Amino acid sequence: MRGIGLGGTTTLATGNAVRKDEDLKEIGINLDAEFEKLYSMIPVTTEHKKNWNSSMNKMFDTFREMGLNPEVMPKALKTEACINCSHCAIGCPTNAKWDVREIVENAVSKGANLVTDCKVTRLETEDNRVKKVHAKIKNKSVSYSADLIVLCAGGLGTPVILNNSGIECKDSLFVDPLICVAGISPGADQDKQMLMPFLSRHDGFILSPYIDYFSFFFDRKWRVPSSDLACIMIKLADEERGYLDGEKVHKVLTKKDKEKFDEAIELCHEILRNMGIPREDHLVGLTAAGHPAGMLPLTENEKDTLHSPLLPDNLYVADATILPKTMGFPPMLTIMALAMKISEKIMNL
Repeated sequence: MRGIGLGGTTTLATGNAVRKDEDLKEIGINLDAEFEKLYSMIPVTTEHKKNWNSSMNKMFDTFREMGLNPEVMPKALKTEACINCSHCAIGCPTNAKWDVREIVENAVSKGANLVTDCKVTRLETEDNRVKKVHAKIKNKSVSYSADLIVLCAGGLGTPVILNNSGIECKDSLFVDPLICVAGISPGADQDKQMLMPFLSRHDGFILSPYIDYFSFFFDRKWRVPSSDLACIMIKLADEERGYLDGEKVHKVLTKKDKEKFDEAIELCHEILRNMGIPREDHLVGLTAAGHPAGMLPLTENEKDTLHSPLLPDNLYVADATILPKTMGFPPMLTIMALAMKISEKIMNL
């Protein structure tokens, strides 16, 4: 399943506005100024905690009592407009969740030309420069020319376009795989709470409350009322081993990944037991993933240029494709900060 639309995955993400740029700092890329600017542009808040129900507060308190250091998740959110419908990942019905369409609309109002329903297929290069961007609108072939091109089709889309253009990406795909563990708890009403309201950091993974609709719809064991599920998501920092063959994704969890999942699943069972839900009422969900990235990772050699030597001179990539290491963490704000730094670099060329 894949969502594609105006505004990118900010329209389908859960609005997590948390910073995770340690790996970029390690290679010499400082995003302090960009994060500060983003915080002035986006309504980032933790005020949503006041809207949690008793079940969510009980889960938070259980994490805290177990020494798991839960943190309220910063959200790109207009709190007063949020109705706690838990639909964050399929679109916000009240527009309480901020998304990139606000910036797109502003750009269009200032003269930007926006073309939608358009699939970029490849880049035509000559003398180490992109001469044309080839695309299809419905079944019609079109092409565009520009002095400079910024490619940000996402962690799966960008590598396909680059590979189609003769620019080989690396077999270093990571996807932040996730598994949810739920306990049957009548009246939990977690399906009437925002997704991922807090997080707990661990070595190689995070834990966060999240209603697993994927397992709810596709795994028969989960066919209980969604209002009766107390659900914890494990988001894993997987090893950077994966590749694309055309548009087909090849990604297998390694032995280390599976061992880390087993550790996290047992911890979730312990949390749910401490909430008073017996082990026989626990459900383990299907494996999914939501953050494909890392197939053209930045290195220390590109800390100043932010431009891979594999790319033509007038082509920049500004999405999750260039993240240097597996994250196991909400990447949205970090990608935006990195893209902002790239845009500043471009404007000073």
